[in-house]
Amino acid sequence: MDTRFNTICVVGLGYIGLPTAATLASRGYDVIGLEASKKVVDTINEGRVHIVEPDLDVLVKGAVNAGKLRAVIEAEPADAFIVSVPTPINGDKTPDVSYIQEAIKTIAPVLTKDNLIIIESTSPIGTVEQVVSLVAELRSDLKISKSRTERSDIYFVHCPERVLPGKIIRELVDNDRIIGGYTPEGAQRAAELYRSFVSGELLLTDDKTAEMTKLVENAYRDVNIAFANELSLLCDYLDINVWSLIEFANRHPRVKILQPGPGVGGHCIAVDPWFIVAAAPERAKLIATARNVNDSKPDYVVSKVVAAADKFKNPVVACLGLSFKADIDDLRESPALRIVERLEKEACGTILVVEPFIEKLPDSLQNTSIRLTTLEESLTKADIIVLLVDHKQFRLVDREKLQQKIVIDTRGIWR
Repeated sequence: MDTRFNTICVVGLGYIGLPTAATLASRGYDVIGLEASKKVVDTINEGRVHIVEPDLDVLVKGAVNAGKLRAVIEAEPADAFIVSVPTPINGDKTPDVSYIQEAIKTIAPVLTKDNLIIIESTSPIGTVEQVVSLVAELRSDLKISKSRTERSDIYFVHCPERVLPGKIIRELVDNDRIIGGYTPEGAQRAAELYRSFVSGELLLTDDKTAEMTKLVENAYRDVNIAFANELSLLCDYLDINVWSLIEFANRHPRVKILQPGPGVGGHCIAVDPWFIVAAAPERAKLIATARNVNDSKPDYVVSKVVAAADKFKNPVVACLGLSFKADIDDLRESPALRIVERLEKEACGTILVVEPFIEKLPDSLQNTSIRLTTLEESLTKADIIVLLVDHKQFRLVDREKLQQKIVIDTRGIWR
């Protein structure tokens, strides 16, 4: 560990913040997890976790028992503050940075000279600049210069997370990190901290380039997924098996088409491209089109289910999966969840949901007739089976049990 950072505060103990806090604690730092939810705070202080991520429970329990990690509701002084809070989009597809602003307002009273503030939350371009201005406004007693060449009492950095749910603990350590400083000194200071637990390469740049890098990474993925999803629409229309088509096309040495699905979910790929569009809408036409293609895919899936349901008097529809990707419990921006919500509004029969990684339906499906059930029951009772998430246990389904059913497989695992 770097002895200049004895105490580190991680603001936001969600899917990224908690693994980051636990990893830092495992490296010997005294870590304070600042979290708005008392339930989450109590859970962590008991050495337990509130999210599903391989090995996270063991890491958190060890850190808490060693006295290296504790969660709090109110801000406390620290040497470095890592902000890892949500950055959703508004209804008009513009970025919502209110959580970052609230995080800065919360820690502002306890800031002291030479503190380091790192924004890990995926952010629209110019967010660090806004944070600098906000701290200057809130703490007039500190020297906060808006000049990138003049030293301030506080160092400001953007270092976007780049991890994959289900592999977060390993990728926090192994992946390269982009460290964008508002000043070069800030980037160097942050690099000293990340070197203590990251084995990947540390690439130093300015804050705006770091902000754009994360957005571009996810927009690149989104555009490629949109191509696959559009192919699936074309193939349905032309009566071609899209999965075979992609398999054949990918035999070309310079072609690597991704797999289509029911849409795009997760906090990153389904959201971040809109940050680029908002920054320059007239210059981000391809990115905007890709977003619209992927956002429209759930509606297409719903139309297929409704058409199938019309063939029955009182159909039973089993929807397999609610999370945004396989083998995790994360429902953020999940196209599967959107599809089930729409089907409930369409009143196209009795709807059963199978999601092995949750214990109760999300709030949006509470107070509805939808029932969370087992895979076995759904396969027995359903007339229509809609495969929305390629969880491992769904891949292992006996194909004989799908006979005499209408199957809508949006992931291509039963083809």
